[in-house]
Amino acid sequence: MAAGMLAGFLLRKRKKIISLSEKLVMWAIYLLLFLLGVAIGVNDHILERFADMGLLALAITIGGVAGSILMGWLVFTFVLKPKPGNP
Repeated sequence: MAAGMLAGFLLRKRKKIISLSEKLVMWAIYLLLFLLGVAIGVNDHILERFADMGLLALAITIGGVAGSILMGWLVFTFVLKPKPGNP
């Protein structure tokens, strides 16, 4: 991760490379999500317990989304939002 951050810092002014990397990252995410679905689909143990895990998965999802929204709002409000009189 640190190497990626360094590469991003060094290449930040090269718009074509940034544009290409953004597209590659999105396609990599799509591929990983697809492969995760395949891995779940072939796992009999997960499919057998799918109904049991449904409510827990829903609760974890709602908690994760709510927590992300709350933390995003807190960071924006207290860290990133410009103070009055500051540019």
